[in-house]
Amino acid sequence: MSVKFEISKRNCIGTGIGALVGLLMFIATRYPIWAFFLFAAALFLVTGLRFEISREHPLPWFWSGLIIGLGSILTMYCVQIVILDPEGLAKYFGEGHKPLYNVLLIAALYLFFMVIFNRINIAATAAHILLMCFAFGDYYVYLFRGNEITLADLATLDTGLSVAAEYHWVLHDRGALVIMITILYCVLLHKMRVVRFQNKWMHRVISAAIAILFVWRVISITDSYETQTWERHGSEQEGFVLNFAMSIRDNFVSEPDGYSEEAISALEKEYGDESKAVQNVTTNKKVKKPTIIMIMDESFADLGVLGEMNTNIGDYMPFIHSMSENTIKGYALSSVFGAKTPDSEWEAMTGNSMGFLPAGSVPYQQYMRDDPTSIVSTLKNDGYTAVAMHPYLAGGWRRQTVYPKLGFDEQYFLDNPKGYFDETKTLRKYVTDQELFDKLIARYEEKGADESLFMLGVTMQNHGGYDDYYPDFETKVRYMDAPYYTDVNQYLTVANATDTAVKNLITYFEGVDDPVEIIFFGDHQPSLNSAFYQKLNGKGMSGLTMDELENFFKVPFFIWTNYDTDSVTFEHMSFNYLSTLALERANIELPPYNVFLSNLMKKIPAMNSRGYYSESLGRYIHYEDASGEEAQWLNQYNILEYNGIFGKKKTSSVFFPYLKNAG
Repeated sequence: MSVKFEISKRNCIGTGIGALVGLLMFIATRYPIWAFFLFAAALFLVTGLRFEISREHPLPWFWSGLIIGLGSILTMYCVQIVILDPEGLAKYFGEGHKPLYNVLLIAALYLFFMVIFNRINIAATAAHILLMCFAFGDYYVYLFRGNEITLADLATLDTGLSVAAEYHWVLHDRGALVIMITILYCVLLHKMRVVRFQNKWMHRVISAAIAILFVWRVISITDSYETQTWERHGSEQEGFVLNFAMSIRDNFVSEPDGYSEEAISALEKEYGDESKAVQNVTTNKKVKKPTIIMIMDESFADLGVLGEMNTNIGDYMPFIHSMSENTIKGYALSSVFGAKTPDSEWEAMTGNSMGFLPAGSVPYQQYMRDDPTSIVSTLKNDGYTAVAMHPYLAGGWRRQTVYPKLGFDEQYFLDNPKGYFDETKTLRKYVTDQELFDKLIARYEEKGADESLFMLGVTMQNHGGYDDYYPDFETKVRYMDAPYYTDVNQYLTVANATDTAVKNLITYFEGVDDPVEIIFFGDHQPSLNSAFYQKLNGKGMSGLTMDELENFFKVPFFIWTNYDTDSVTFEHMSFNYLSTLALERANIELPPYNVFLSNLMKKIPAMNSRGYYSESLGRYIHYEDASGEEAQWLNQYNILEYNGIFGKKKTSSVFFPYLKNAG
């Protein structure tokens, strides 16, 4: 190996251009000034260097391996530094071997480019720059939308670019430092003259084999890990590269046992008739096309399912607990805890279950086809106008893309159309439930005389951040057994405000003449102080039986009508049955998929991503422990759900007809 240093006009110009870039970034970010001088000096040194490995060198693989190893570590650090602040970095590097898994995946990418270019310096440059683009992309996506990039986001790249000009792009000091490191790294690689391997095809085969080995090893170790997409949990807990790789993994869902066109045809013949549905609730045959309002309330939960709740006001949701007349009520199983709201929304809207999808997946971001059958398409086919409201950003969980696919005619978000929600009506920093409910009422009052209306409202008031301080917020509800849990007290206060808003909503619709049905449910329980759970149930969140674990996924729900219907309390229920119960209660003819779900509910009354309630055993069990008739029902459900999501051109038009007037 030979190393030379030479100064030329070209090198000086290159150093000057790089220094100018560094100076502009200093002006923009005010990173430490010493870093600028260090960068300029290092760039001058590197531009004058020239490395060359002779053809006679006995260890060409040594140099390639050294560059791949050290380069992958450098790239991993750069990616994480761009995305995470110091606190987030500390969390990430405290996650055991996960940084190593990220390095192995990055090394696999280096090797992949080696297969293409057969030059280590070009391969390393391409891999590093590509991952830097992803890192900065993830940082800005989080800044604008509050979630991590996954594979599904690449499908909406055109949408993101179309609105990019509306956002304020700011480079942080960490990003500036990483850009300077990247410049130095790429220039150094360019200065290396590493000879190509004599047998380029053997070299490519070996590179590909090692890359596959690295990927296979990481996949096998992280099989039980969950993809994180909300906030920066993915980069903090898994590392960006590993988290993104897991989002790719989650897009591949295998066919269930017994899946075939013949199996689908047999189910079509069996459930193609609405009269074969087993009614779970009685209907009022006199009612035709009531106004239907479905409300998913952010983090609304009854913590009393975990243990006795003793507060300074007694019951913190007295109205909802008191509801009985014309009401279906109980506790429904959510598939998520503390986060991933859209999974609950997806289950309630489509009748599908997260139980058959990879752990950690988010259907709104990964599995949404252009023609998803749901309660929206069912009601639109029955002449309804569909309206969606969410007093938060349109880009959250891709709702601005998902809602048109579901078939909503109107969508209202906090930022689109701007000014629709009154942003002065907030609790902590989120638009109140009362403001959303008032907008639902206003849209009802605007409906035409012959207009049938379905409205979805997704709230934000009770969203996490219960440890944060809000100067205008007053804690009115306190947990008396441990009043120093400030996050618990803050949560109880906002949840109590929801109960009051629900009372106002029901009171209003009790006074209207038109038939109205309201479906209300919390999306998941909040994530609170771990010591609080220990005090509440005596165990905390570890060492639990399956039944005890499922208590953490139970949230209150009700279906209320302002017309005469029987009152029913469900001991076991889950979100995937909500739309079916809503259609039954509204006297809407059930489509075949809901016919199947209506019958399934008698056999499998509750299920989520963790397991299901076994009627035969009288307890919750894991899916792999299912047997006999229960296993058969679950398999049929899995077959139908797979066909509806992944069936593509072979999707059953009987079970999943979508919109009759769709183009």
